[in-house]
Amino acid sequence: MSMALSTFELIELRTAKQILENPGLVAKLSHLVGSPIESLLKKLPGPLHSTINSAVRKSIDIAFDIALKTLDQDIRHPSSNLRHKIAAGATGAAGGFFGLSALAIELPVSTTIMLRSIADIARSEGEDLRHPDSRLQCLQVLAFGGAPPEDDAAESTYFATRAALAKAISEAAEFVAKKGLVQKGAPVIVRLISLITSRFSIVVSEKVAAQTVPVVGAFGGAAINTLFIDHFQNMARGHFIVRRLERDHGQEEVRKLYEQL
Repeated sequence: MSMALSTFELIELRTAKQILENPGLVAKLSHLVGSPIESLLKKLPGPLHSTINSAVRKSIDIAFDIALKTLDQDIRHPSSNLRHKIAAGATGAAGGFFGLSALAIELPVSTTIMLRSIADIARSEGEDLRHPDSRLQCLQVLAFGGAPPEDDAAESTYFATRAALAKAISEAAEFVAKKGLVQKGAPVIVRLISLITSRFSIVVSEKVAAQTVPVVGAFGGAAINTLFIDHFQNMARGHFIVRRLERDHGQEEVRKLYEQL
């Protein structure tokens, strides 16, 4: 195994770090709707938070099933980000037209589209989706860019998020490899889904806050969903670039260089 990264690989790693440490979704949403997302989040009514959490949990449950059972395993084609953005934009337009009452329907559809896009990106960076770990890595991308409120600033970084999820990912992958068609009620599966849900719900809350602006409507809903999937496509690209470099040069070497950049 070569331990020295080439000049091009160092450029790739720098690009990945810029993506992963500066997701920028809140700023983009704020610019789109003309209001700070932070202030909009504070105005969300209590019952809406319950609706968001329920929709997120349903979405992650569906995403888990897709990740383990129906993702195409062939490694044959490059990622098609635009096609998935168009599909996500269409669901966002429908959600924007019908309002927040459609969240429980729109979010699982959007999450499914995003997961398939993430899998496309994973394949394009050399991940073998025949293995449970690679599939669960696709699901893990949904946790990037949203640290639970109790976490400190350091816990919002890319490697801190990976560390927080590493044991749960490893145990779930081992369980799936042994059991095949998984029992979703198993403690290792429940723990992983809960960890990803807690982080994904933060990003979803930001998206919902943007959708509460009265002038958003169908067009704004499409734009918000396009930014939403773009965020996770970027997170996926950064994550799977790092993973590819780790496969070629070792995790410790890549992390050391990542932190030095």
